[in-house]
Amino acid sequence: MTDIAIIAGAGGLPAILAAQMPQKPLIAALDGFTPTGLTPDLHFRIERLVPFLNHLIDQGITRVCFAGAVQRPVLDPSLFDPLTAQMVPRLIAAMQSGDDATLREVLNIFTEFDLKIVGATDIAPHLTPGPGLLAGQITDQDRNDAMRAATITAALGAVDVGQGAVVQAGLCLAVETLTGTDAMLAGVMQIPANLRPRATRGLYFKTPKPGQDIRIDQPTIGPQTLDMVARAGLGGIAFQTGGVILLDQPALITQANALGLFLWSRDDQGQP
Repeated sequence: MTDIAIIAGAGGLPAILAAQMPQKPLIAALDGFTPTGLTPDLHFRIERLVPFLNHLIDQGITRVCFAGAVQRPVLDPSLFDPLTAQMVPRLIAAMQSGDDATLREVLNIFTEFDLKIVGATDIAPHLTPGPGLLAGQITDQDRNDAMRAATITAALGAVDVGQGAVVQAGLCLAVETLTGTDAMLAGVMQIPANLRPRATRGLYFKTPKPGQDIRIDQPTIGPQTLDMVARAGLGGIAFQTGGVILLDQPALITQANALGLFLWSRDDQGQP
């Protein structure tokens, strides 16, 4: 009998983590967000959060790991049970303060039920590579663009806006907002060529926001991001060492090389 549950969203991360565990975890998927390559043991809704948490405890669960992509669900007031309904004011107040505040409140609720939060990289440390250039080559201009992007994301992250930016020759082409990475990169594809510098290809920079609790919301890079970076005409991806998950590092390195992109795990000093 396992003592750990994966609170699963969409994508491949829940299956990767489950494969790393010595015992099969309980897989609980948020309704509407099905993980890839896993069959959930149960689904739950936010409107029935307290009964769900009590069920976890009844099953002997003492630890939970959040993994996978989710978006804010549409809540149905008719589905709230009396105990969960009492939590609505605090959840609404948190949601009005931004994503980080919302996620912190979710963590608070789980810990109030004596459930320990385990980060994805506690289970699979190899998902966050150390500093270094994993694929391709970078130039001095790429270093400058990464530094510029890091400054931009730090400023925006401080007000809970996005985890990434696209910079080319010092110019900010796009920042990640509520619509996410794919929408941002799709927007870059639409920028007229005459508005983009010609001297360099630019890069996409990914990092956690300042103060972001990566136990529940850690930025992730997967194959679709690499494809979209290439289609946007960028030179590669730089990401904060220790702060970003690579879903399948060997496969992503192979893909980056095939696409002619660099993949750079950048430390706080900007070193490859």
